[in-house]
Amino acid sequence: MTAPTRTYPVHVTGSFEPRLSRWLWLVKWLLAIPHYILLWFLWIAFAVVTIVAFFAILITGSYPRGMFDFNVGVLRWTWRVQFYAYATLGTDRYPPFTLADVPDYPARLDIDYPERLSRGLVLVKWWLLAIPQYIIVGVFIGGWWYYWDYAYARWGGLIGILVLFAAIALLFGGRYPRSMFDLVVGLDRWVVRVGAYAALMTDVYPPFRLDQGGTDPATTEPTAGPPPPQPENPGQNPGQNPGRGGWTAGRIVSVVLGVILGLISMFLLTAASVLLWVNGPGRDEDGYLTVGNRFSTPAYAITSGPVEVTSMSTGWVPVSSNLGDVRIRVLSRTGTPVFVGIASPPVAAGYLSGVQYATVSDTAENGLVVHDGGPPAGPPTTAGPWLAQASGTGIQTVALPAPAGDWTVVIMNADGSPGVSVRAQAGATVPGLGAVGLSVLGIGIVVLAGAEVLIVVAVRRASRVPQPPAERRPEA
Repeated sequence: MTAPTRTYPVHVTGSFEPRLSRWLWLVKWLLAIPHYILLWFLWIAFAVVTIVAFFAILITGSYPRGMFDFNVGVLRWTWRVQFYAYATLGTDRYPPFTLADVPDYPARLDIDYPERLSRGLVLVKWWLLAIPQYIIVGVFIGGWWYYWDYAYARWGGLIGILVLFAAIALLFGGRYPRSMFDLVVGLDRWVVRVGAYAALMTDVYPPFRLDQGGTDPATTEPTAGPPPPQPENPGQNPGQNPGRGGWTAGRIVSVVLGVILGLISMFLLTAASVLLWVNGPGRDEDGYLTVGNRFSTPAYAITSGPVEVTSMSTGWVPVSSNLGDVRIRVLSRTGTPVFVGIASPPVAAGYLSGVQYATVSDTAENGLVVHDGGPPAGPPTTAGPWLAQASGTGIQTVALPAPAGDWTVVIMNADGSPGVSVRAQAGATVPGLGAVGLSVLGIGIVVLAGAEVLIVVAVRRASRVPQPPAERRPEA
């Protein structure tokens, strides 16, 4: 038997099936949704594993075998789905849900494991050296990001256009033109080669040639002899015993769950960092968290609208309100005496009944919604009862513990004249913010540790080298 001669380490094949369904391609996007969902998580795991492999290659000069097998499996799974779907439309046979090689499936992919990889090339090959290939592949797939654009092939690139023509030929002629199939698979093969090179899986630079056809010219298949033995468990790699090594379904699920938990932990840790920063450097010299803005209106008053304050307990910090103490600061931009008061909504509404005033609104074009009316019955200092008030020239400040329930802030000229133009600032102490940030940080650390355990354990078990079975000695 003549052994296979492989001239390039990335091998992509696809069997030509001239007779395909005329209409099935119209709904393959729907049928492939379960694969797309799983591939979304698998490609996130692929990226994480590639980053870890980068440092492993940089330090040791080798790609950890378990990680390599996992990434080959993701590429293999992607190629099967894309051969079935819109990167080729080459088969109507539904792709299997596995990272392992399926010998009888019409689309197959394999990559020779490199025993050694260059520590120097790993620093530059995935970006600097691959730039010419990225430009070419970008034309093929209609985008510049290999992992996303190819895993979820778009119609905009050359491949998408050719596949669309093939789909029209199927719809009206019932046959896939062989020459078009050979060209499409050749373009797909080029994309996969570049992807494997960019993912650090080989040091051999992808050739600038279009190897067309379903049979990979880089592989000369044996001309005689039985096929190589396949593992009993399709989740195992050849030569590995079930339960010893290889990517079983359970280990794939473990990595995917680890990636999901890792993403959740990154969100939690980022949120905790923001909360702790806001709780520290984000406060002013008096310990308030503040926001401010400028407001101008020809009306007689500016109000906040009803503000609801809850007194829900934080569980570990006894506070009368989640906001703690509140503070309102107002400065007139025209130099006129200004008034600021806090009242319950009924009191504020009673005073402003029939008065032209503006309410602060995020949805309004200028931030204010003006309500029709006339002048107030008298200056705001004579109305009441206000929970707190201040008036005069310069900065006017009211501060008090945030009362539970609803309340409204009212800002006016002290004499009740129209045309209010102020710089306003609202702040609160929010005493439980630090405890919330520390709690989120702790949860994020625990979730990250769980993600690490799921990924590391799966990779280590998949990388186990099987022990040869013990020889039985003949009984005496």
